[in-house]
Amino acid sequence: MAHHAHHSHHTEHTGQSLVDEAGRVLEAAGEQWTAMREDVFRVLSSYDKPASAYDIADGVGQARGKRVAPNSVYRILDLFVRTNLANRIESANAYLANTHPGCRHDCIFLICDDCGAASHLDDDRLTGALREAGMRAGFANVRPVVELRGLCADCTG
Repeated sequence: MAHHAHHSHHTEHTGQSLVDEAGRVLEAAGEQWTAMREDVFRVLSSYDKPASAYDIADGVGQARGKRVAPNSVYRILDLFVRTNLANRIESANAYLANTHPGCRHDCIFLICDDCGAASHLDDDRLTGALREAGMRAGFANVRPVVELRGLCADCTG
């Protein structure tokens, strides 16, 4: 699913191990790993394509047996994005769990216009060039967020 050029030192977490790792990262950032935050992350990480706050609120509501407000889910997702537990896919207004929580590297997201699947690749030359261009333009703390839209191999094949 995800294509990695050269990130052999990353452990890609899945399932419970991903949820546990996210909890460790959030607590290390000085935040509390509440039951609600854990539920939101668990639902988010169960998607293999970007999920909206409404999708996640529905999933958490089903898990908890009572309705959950999308607003409270939005706040938690914003926290996850700030702490690198999740990435926001701007063009889809949706979120994707980071499979190596807390790791800050510049991903290039590939999003299929047809089925909505998202994968990412790492190309440090490309994101490095974008970072440098931003700094030359007088920007500090430049973080490239790159999204490529198109059709995935499944939808074109």
